[in-house]
Amino acid sequence: MSYKTILVHVDDAPQAATSIALAALLAIRFDAHLLGVATSGVSRFFYRDAGADLARTVLAPYMDERLRTAESLLARFEALAARTGVRWYERRLIDDETGAALALATRYADLAVLCQPDPARPNAAGGIDLPAYTLLAGAHPLLVVPYIQTGAVVGQCILVAWNGSRQAARAVSAALPLLRQADSVVIAVVGTPQAPAQSDDELLAWLASHDVDAELVADTTSLEVGDCLLSLAADRASDLLVMGGYGHARVRELLLGGATRTILKTMTIPVLMAH
Repeated sequence: MSYKTILVHVDDAPQAATSIALAALLAIRFDAHLLGVATSGVSRFFYRDAGADLARTVLAPYMDERLRTAESLLARFEALAARTGVRWYERRLIDDETGAALALATRYADLAVLCQPDPARPNAAGGIDLPAYTLLAGAHPLLVVPYIQTGAVVGQCILVAWNGSRQAARAVSAALPLLRQADSVVIAVVGTPQAPAQSDDELLAWLASHDVDAELVADTTSLEVGDCLLSLAADRASDLLVMGGYGHARVRELLLGGATRTILKTMTIPVLMAH
């Protein structure tokens, strides 16, 4: 398995250049096709179902401006991709609401790269919950880049959050191309006093069969699991966290939070997630 198509969300966020550069370097590393996607940000159902007269008069100037902005952002994407030396790259403008457009586009990419929304910009394209929405509604794994990220290096020292869930297994499988090339891989099994951490030799054996040499660290903590993972990532100088998303019942997770939402809110390194 390898990444043959990598999608990157192209928007007007200050950190967009970093996420584009990171996606471009991954495309070079895996000789993949890089797809830059920008959106108009307005649901196609809103104006297409509003009647032809409304679309031509009231909404037309607004939509024209949105589309011009998206085209400008895609031109910047092409310039950045060209400078990094990506062999194959393509720009695509999707005339739709951002979350819906990206969720659909992930069906045709092996990996999607998104920026973590900056809480200081709550009105940014897709809103503050764009990664969570895309993770749930999309079809393939996401690589979410922190809004504080400055460098484009990722995947040299990888921390894998493991709890034996289907989501965690999907995330590890999706990360295999990166895990094989990493200098170090640490499997973190974080337990709580109610459910203590346990080693998983079967996971280590499965990874070894894929040429991944990993170290397993089991820890039981009274801290929030997401905070514990970020602390361990800092201690190990990790530059990528791999984890499953929404391990509990979806409604409960959305209402009560959990490790997924903690990581999406407070991440300090890029996070590869699968649901």
